[in-house]
Amino acid sequence: MELVNGNLNAGFHTINFNATGLTSGVYFYKLTAGNFTKVMKMSLIK
Repeated sequence: MELVNGNLNAGFHTINFNATGLTSGVYFYKLTAGNFTKVMKMSLIK
C-alpha cells in the first residue's frame, strides 16, 4: 500500500489512512525524504 508517492512542499501535511482492508497486527512503514530514510512501527488494533 502506498499513501504518497511524489514531492511535497516543506511544511505540515496530513494524509488520511483507511485501514479497512487490513487486519489487526504490527506494520512497518518507511518515510523517505532526500537522503533521509526512517522505518517505523505501527500497531493496528481493530
